[in-house]
Amino acid sequence: MNKKTKKKLNKRKKKIEKRIERKNWDDQSSPMFAGSNIHYDIDGRNNGIACGGIGVIQMLAQKIGLTKEIDENLHILKRHLPYHDSDHILNIAYNILAGGTTLEDIDLQRNDDAFLNAIGAEIIPDPTTAGDFLRRFEEEDIIKLMDIKNKIRQRIWEQQSQNFKKEAVINVDGTICKTTGECKEGMDISYNGQWGYHPLVVSLANTREPLYIINRSGNVASHDNSAQWIDKALELVSGTFDKIYLRGDTDFSLTQNFDKWDKSCTFVFGIDAMPNLVKIAKNDIDHWELLEKEEKYEVKTKPRKRPKNVKQDVVKKRNFKKVITESEYVSEFSYQPVKCDKAYRIVVLKKQLKVVKGTKHLSDDIRYFFYIGNDWKKVPEQILKFYRKRADHENDIEQLKNGVKALHSPSNTFFANWAYMVIAALAWDLKSWYGLMQPYRPVGVQIIRMEFKRFVNTFINIPCIIIKTGRKICYNIIGYNTRLKLLLNFACKLRKFSFP
Repeated sequence: MNKKTKKKLNKRKKKIEKRIERKNWDDQSSPMFAGSNIHYDIDGRNNGIACGGIGVIQMLAQKIGLTKEIDENLHILKRHLPYHDSDHILNIAYNILAGGTTLEDIDLQRNDDAFLNAIGAEIIPDPTTAGDFLRRFEEEDIIKLMDIKNKIRQRIWEQQSQNFKKEAVINVDGTICKTTGECKEGMDISYNGQWGYHPLVVSLANTREPLYIINRSGNVASHDNSAQWIDKALELVSGTFDKIYLRGDTDFSLTQNFDKWDKSCTFVFGIDAMPNLVKIAKNDIDHWELLEKEEKYEVKTKPRKRPKNVKQDVVKKRNFKKVITESEYVSEFSYQPVKCDKAYRIVVLKKQLKVVKGTKHLSDDIRYFFYIGNDWKKVPEQILKFYRKRADHENDIEQLKNGVKALHSPSNTFFANWAYMVIAALAWDLKSWYGLMQPYRPVGVQIIRMEFKRFVNTFINIPCIIIKTGRKICYNIIGYNTRLKLLLNFACKLRKFSFP
């Protein structure tokens, strides 16, 4: 950022800080929202866009080689009249980053002269053309597109610090993508009665990137065809990270693959409480360690009085049945599954429960939960803590589903909907790469952990006037937020960036 730009930015910062600083106000006779004499007019000279941060995203896509890789390796279109494959893919991703939620929203950007100038495009595909492009995909094309994205990922990972490369944590899970349509190829009814698809999501917990998204019929089991994609994910990260961890719930405890995975990673899976395991826990374990409950956070000032728990009052008043965890204990034993050639470590969690109805104590109960893995070094409490962090993967899937709205099915064919999921997830990937390439690491971590909506509101929705002159596209920023400095610094870095 040059001195002139920095001076303007500081001036805006001081102006808004002065305006919102704490004051001892007198009693006001009218509300703050007092604007009434409002008029609209069309600027005859300047064109502007609300999503001014899209220019940095365009620079990012160019600098990391995403556009080039797509056009060189993905050959969906045989002739370019006038669009290339990268035009279609970035068109869908940019639509989501600009606030669009459906393919129809592309029309808003297509009919905005300033948006077209901002990304240097004469024209972009309309929603119908975008849908036709999705229907051209076959399975091998979708896999190739995921491989292209993963190639870019590896390049970005290689630019990170050695501390980043110490370990990779791979999460795997399935999710139901509900649809109200009736003519979508491959849709089926799921275990919970919803019609739709059941995609598999294999992601990297460190950066929240979805490494593989595999569309499947809604009626398949959660682990169906998952082993081969777990293998591909392990192979993908093995060249960059020193140590690899793999975790999943009971559905992914695929014992026939344990011996193979034991050679390439450290894994922890939930395993069903089968009768033989419960029998061992009840009869053969003599020593149990009390699992101490950790505080969610440390009080740095004075403890505050807890608010009244309204929900629990309703539960008691209406005599609802409730199961309360009284205490938790952990232990361990070795166990060799039938399909394995060696024994693995099982950590068992014993929960002592109290069943109440309203204020009446009905009964006591004990339940056992089992976790199988090949980590013999950590104590059982650490294994359990690591496994429970898998719950954060649900947040990643939620963001893909309802933040980015990537796990949706806008088309009528199975592969077209799969292609949309992978392409739309590129918007989330670009957010992750935006964070990974930040010059200041703590800021990058914040961006990676951000919800998608907050990222868009902070780094994309920045009002700009677009001026296109010669070979230069100038974004004149007319809005302000507290993170604007980060965007300007990142844009300066990108202009000088290139992979070694």
